[in-house]
Amino acid sequence: MFTVSALYHFTRFDDPGALRPGLVALGRTHRITGTLLLAPEGINGTIAGPADGIEAMLAAIRALPGCADLEDKRSTATERPFDRLKVRLKREIVTMGQPDVDPRARVGHYVEPADWNALISSDDVALIDTRNDYEVAIGTFDGAIDPQTDSFRDFPAWWEANKDRFHNKRIAMFCTGGIRCEKSTNWLLGQGVDQVYHLKGGILKYLEEVPQDDSLWHGACFVFDKRVSVEHGLREGAHVLCHACRRPILPTDRDRPEYEHGVSCHLCVDQTSDDDKARFRERQKQIALAAARGERHLHVDIEDADEGL
Repeated sequence: MFTVSALYHFTRFDDPGALRPGLVALGRTHRITGTLLLAPEGINGTIAGPADGIEAMLAAIRALPGCADLEDKRSTATERPFDRLKVRLKREIVTMGQPDVDPRARVGHYVEPADWNALISSDDVALIDTRNDYEVAIGTFDGAIDPQTDSFRDFPAWWEANKDRFHNKRIAMFCTGGIRCEKSTNWLLGQGVDQVYHLKGGILKYLEEVPQDDSLWHGACFVFDKRVSVEHGLREGAHVLCHACRRPILPTDRDRPEYEHGVSCHLCVDQTSDDDKARFRERQKQIALAAARGERHLHVDIEDADEGL
């Protein structure tokens, strides 16, 4: 059994590149895999490994400048959810593309999971899912508005085009673990929206703490690792990944005529050309050949996605 730790923290790193070697070395020592993103605004990532190794890694992260009160969210995986450890340098730890956004200055009102149902059941509250369309497709809260964005950086434009819909409404927002809401609520406050709330700890904390019988969540929560999704109690979900479009699908979807492993599924079969599919088939051939040699083919992993929590 592997311990999985999802974490983020906004703080000021004057030289994030200088932090990378120590984290890489410690991760290798403790058999940690996953992805950590470092940027001048802080750290974000999901890591997995033995429980004692995760504790050692988190202790090192909390020793970084301004990270003493970093919180993480724990779950488990029956198989190793990442192939290797990557510590990457980024402009942002979650990409919004708004240079004036600074969650360290102010964010919306935090709402504990135990209080979330009451808030989002109020008639004067508009509930907005800040995640990407493929995440929303497999699960969300009752009554949530889906902006149908391909990327978090699309959210400001969506808000600008739709803000008149929310006149005289309080805004409640949620995401997987909280990081996207830290930025989106800061941005909305900067746009003059006064009543902004967000789910503390994100969907992961809600699914961990709120009993399923009391839950207003339906479906599964997409996660950026090989588990693909988790459900109430943070149990591993049933979803698998289409390795052509990187979207979550159910195992039964692999029986559909549109599905070809690594080439297409029912969600993407009409979105790629015949040339694209031929290229994907060649990629799958090379992956199979590498596996037969006992090697790992260098292809894009799910944990390469730059969204995180």
